[in-house]
Amino acid sequence: MALKHTRRAAIMAAGAACSLTLASTSQAEVTQIVIDSTAPAFGGATIGNAGTYTLVSGRVFGSLDPNDPHNAIIQDIALAPTNKQGKAGYIATFQLAMPSNLSLASGLLIYEVPNRGGSAFPAASGVVPGAVYLQSGWQGDLLAHCTTAYPCTSLKAPYAGTNQVIEVPIAHNPDGSAITGPVYGHIAYGATGSTAQLIIYTQPIPYKPATRDTSPTLVQFWKVAQQSITGVDGPKTPIPYNTWAWADCSTTPFPGTPDPTRICLKNGFDPNALYEMVFTAKDPLVLGVGYAATRDIVAFFHHATTDSKGTANPVAGVVSKVLINGVSQSASFIRSSIHLGFNEDEAGRQVSDGAWTQIDGRQLYMNVRFALPDVITNLYMMADEAPVWWADYRDPDRQHPPAGMLDRCRATSTCPEILETFGSNEMYEEKMSPDLIGTTAVGDIPLPSNVHRYYMPATTHGGGAGGFTYVANPPPAGNCSFAANPNPESNTNTALEYDFISLLMNGTPMPPNAYPTLAAGQLVPPTQAAEKFPAIPGYPFEGSQLNHPEKFDFGPQIDYFDQTGIITNQPPIVQRVLPEYAPPVNEDGNETVGVPSVLLQAPLATYTGWNTYATGPFTGQQCGLSGSSYPFEETRAERIAAKDPRLSVEERYGTHAGYVCAVTAAANSAVSQRFLLATDAATLMAQAEAGNVLTDITPTARDEGIARRLCRGKYD
Repeated sequence: MALKHTRRAAIMAAGAACSLTLASTSQAEVTQIVIDSTAPAFGGATIGNAGTYTLVSGRVFGSLDPNDPHNAIIQDIALAPTNKQGKAGYIATFQLAMPSNLSLASGLLIYEVPNRGGSAFPAASGVVPGAVYLQSGWQGDLLAHCTTAYPCTSLKAPYAGTNQVIEVPIAHNPDGSAITGPVYGHIAYGATGSTAQLIIYTQPIPYKPATRDTSPTLVQFWKVAQQSITGVDGPKTPIPYNTWAWADCSTTPFPGTPDPTRICLKNGFDPNALYEMVFTAKDPLVLGVGYAATRDIVAFFHHATTDSKGTANPVAGVVSKVLINGVSQSASFIRSSIHLGFNEDEAGRQVSDGAWTQIDGRQLYMNVRFALPDVITNLYMMADEAPVWWADYRDPDRQHPPAGMLDRCRATSTCPEILETFGSNEMYEEKMSPDLIGTTAVGDIPLPSNVHRYYMPATTHGGGAGGFTYVANPPPAGNCSFAANPNPESNTNTALEYDFISLLMNGTPMPPNAYPTLAAGQLVPPTQAAEKFPAIPGYPFEGSQLNHPEKFDFGPQIDYFDQTGIITNQPPIVQRVLPEYAPPVNEDGNETVGVPSVLLQAPLATYTGWNTYATGPFTGQQCGLSGSSYPFEETRAERIAAKDPRLSVEERYGTHAGYVCAVTAAANSAVSQRFLLATDAATLMAQAEAGNVLTDITPTARDEGIARRLCRGKYD
């Protein structure tokens, strides 16, 4: 049965009790660190007044007591193999970038959460002078993408790869037999030939079938002509069990060479169709260990002097504050880590003083049996079964009592300061409005005082490349209908990082929160009428550009409050489509609420968080993580000829000098609000001056007048 609220209360009570009783007796169980190499960091660059940096790469060996209340919430930890001390082990890679002269360290450790194993360290230009940077492996399934047994590469030896990875236990039944269960996956749209792989987002499914038997009792395999974001299928055709095999047919005809990671389809794949499968897998990975390993690794480098074998902590005595930072998938890792209680280590200490969650509003699909943490918010994937709001909110769909992601850390006084930044694409693709207004969309959820929220309007996922170049007819982005969105988030993020570090290190208050609310009429249903989206020829807004959250039924063995347990329904049953709102727009089709970039304040186009697929089974629906842009006409004459309701670039700025003045005014305003650093403002002004906006037209007297108004002395 699903866990009840009384069970949740008992877990929280146990967590509060252990923070009082174990603080003096228990230590984070990093048993050994192995330093495999040292090298200059950040290309040998000098980082401000902190000088050069050194990069330390190695591995962490750790162990977890399944009976420790700090670890008990990890799915299947009690079924993991243990050592003589009754503890489950893991091995994770790590990298530490630190000032070569540690006397120049500021005391701040920034733990960068890798996204799908890739390095999360900034480029040299983005390094905070004096900060120590740390990253480590947390996603255990990354070592499962091969035909051999897990792990593909053992971390008992030095790791030659470039990703940050972790080797976690495999759960078995108490009698030692293999655990099996259903796993859902799909084949990437556009597959051709006779051989393909099941994937989740971009990576192969990390589990292997329990048997090569393709009978319908073990595998459901079907072809779908089209599918909506709400789980409504077009014509759906089962594929006969005797026409496919777990095999590779790329060189050998059907039934091919046996391969548990590939599917051979006798008559080949139709590139215009979708293929989905639910199969019986074996050997679930105890992926929730990634939360505990990260907790203990951060705690070790913060507090320890040496490991149990006497190897010195390279930054012993240096760290006074910890900031954990994650982008997209990595942000959902942070959110779930806090929700599940992993911001308290086994000694009862707070792990991170600050947490920055960027461009993601879900919880991670990781702490269930046969979890799939590589996902984005695709159909049928766990994302917001658990609370996705920080403050207490009564979720009527799950029948949860008032609760939020901070419940456990509040009970143990281990909540960090939280910086939350996100933009328009997160509302359209990442199902983020429930974070602000819940699953009913009838009222705003209050923001706790330790959460600092900033919305970046009219941006794609992570923001665009920026710049002040006018392009009249940009090409579509990939397989989307419209051009990519260049509206950036980077400069705002740089300023907010500076503000947040100032809060953590010096107590300097953050700038006022800036995000859309229902009360102010800044969140509305995704219709053209509600959003007041203008009728732009060639750029229709129809409401299908938004990915709605759903209430899924994964079966009775799931604790929906924590997204833990065992999935028995695959694919899950769609019980209800939940409301998803987005901000309205102005007469240009641009959002205005939140913290606008300088480019958005001096726009050259309509910039949106949505785009649509141009072809295929998802035609007209949201094109993944892509936003879009649609340029203004350059001149008034061109605007009239195109019947475009938006003012042209000429009518807005008059001349190139007028545009530079508009950029200058926006940059100065952002600096005064602490949403832009002065150094970045100077760079943006120089970019605008060097840009091509209105450099190819001969200005009229009217144009000159517009420019003069923009360039009056108050903008100098």
